[in-house]
Amino acid sequence: MNAQDARTVTVQAPPSKSLSHRALIAAGLANGVSVVRGALRSVDLTITRGCLAAGGVDIEELPDGAYRVQGRPDGLVGGPLSGADGPVVLEVHESGTTCRLITAVAAAGHGIFEVRGAPRMHERPIGALCEALHRLGVEAQYLEKSGYPPLRVLTDGLRGGFTTIALDESSQFLSGLLLAAPLAERGTVLEVGGRKVVSWPYVSLTLQVMEDFGIQFHVMRKSGDGFDNVPWRELSEARPGEVRVAVVPGSYGAREYEVEGDWSNASYFLAAGAVGPVPVAVQGLRPDSAQGDRAICDILAAMGAPVSFERGAAVARPAQLRGAELDMGRCPDLVPTVAALAAFAEGETVIGNVAHLKIKESDRLEAAATNLRRAGAGAVVFEDGIRVIPAAARGGFDRAAGEFACFGDHRMAMSASLYALAGIDAALDDASCVSKSFPDFFERWEPVLRAARQTGGRGGAE
Repeated sequence: MNAQDARTVTVQAPPSKSLSHRALIAAGLANGVSVVRGALRSVDLTITRGCLAAGGVDIEELPDGAYRVQGRPDGLVGGPLSGADGPVVLEVHESGTTCRLITAVAAAGHGIFEVRGAPRMHERPIGALCEALHRLGVEAQYLEKSGYPPLRVLTDGLRGGFTTIALDESSQFLSGLLLAAPLAERGTVLEVGGRKVVSWPYVSLTLQVMEDFGIQFHVMRKSGDGFDNVPWRELSEARPGEVRVAVVPGSYGAREYEVEGDWSNASYFLAAGAVGPVPVAVQGLRPDSAQGDRAICDILAAMGAPVSFERGAAVARPAQLRGAELDMGRCPDLVPTVAALAAFAEGETVIGNVAHLKIKESDRLEAAATNLRRAGAGAVVFEDGIRVIPAAARGGFDRAAGEFACFGDHRMAMSASLYALAGIDAALDDASCVSKSFPDFFERWEPVLRAARQTGGRGGAE
């Protein structure tokens, strides 16, 4: 174990956004009262709580900030399938996670639900999920464009059985089905379909929460002409047609649940430790976490800045980064961070297998390229990735770059903040968009900037 530098900036990781969504949903479907502690306070989680409440879940904030959740083990309650009353509206705004998970969870309930969101949400596909739900006995009616929100879900519960689900566009389709499946009339077998699988580690997080709340399931991998059970924690990736999950009908068990720290949002601070002038230590992270974005440790190591674990914190230290070739299909939320990191490296970086980033809150490949060019680096976007030409190869960072665009996307705002460590006045056009997932990001970021100003900065590769 290395001793931390006296100049080390120490920050606390925010709670995991992904686990917060899943824990609140599991508690909302549990048989009894659960207490969820440490859930992330952000716009997206407020939206998920609102959708659960609209479906009849009683959520009370306790004096210590935890949530007391009275679950509905029979599922959410929508508008009546017959009669004059309208549907229960599930307003998902710009939260893609809420949209995908709550659509499937609503389908396991009873009644009519209307899922709608902000204009950008109505451009994000959901057809694969609705097709899978149809095979499980649920009707989805598109209200504007086929395959996209807004839509109505008409359901008298899931009947269970077998269905496939394509994960080309989002692993959240499978996560939503998994969370809903225990409420089905009979066992449900979900097979991974499509052409490729993106973001499989997020499915592992879903399985982790289901297991924590007492749900029984079996993960199976193709073996010869059949499928054999495998421990789900040992499955690091999935191939279409080769992985199934069989979910046993049953009730989520009420419990107390503590949400762990978020590796996605920690990535900005670990990146800052690698390209800034002083080490950065992030507390509250599980070294053995199932979160896919723990991959930031492997990525930084590949680029020449290994992360160490010291006194309960993950620590990144200043290093001369080198370019790398990276398949980031398992950790796409890290791409904006790593693209900005690559601007500080020696040699080009190629990030691939992330075509689905074009349908996130923004087109994150084009958005990252725009900000890289503004900072003085170069970028080439291709079909499923981006190639980054470091600033040093183009004469250095443009310290008069001016304002960076956030594209209304929280991850673009936080990743663009890294350019300040190159001596750029990295003003953002819409800093408030970080409220979606990390409302106090800039308060926690300020010590990093202050350390850079006090030491004169580093500016990356020269």
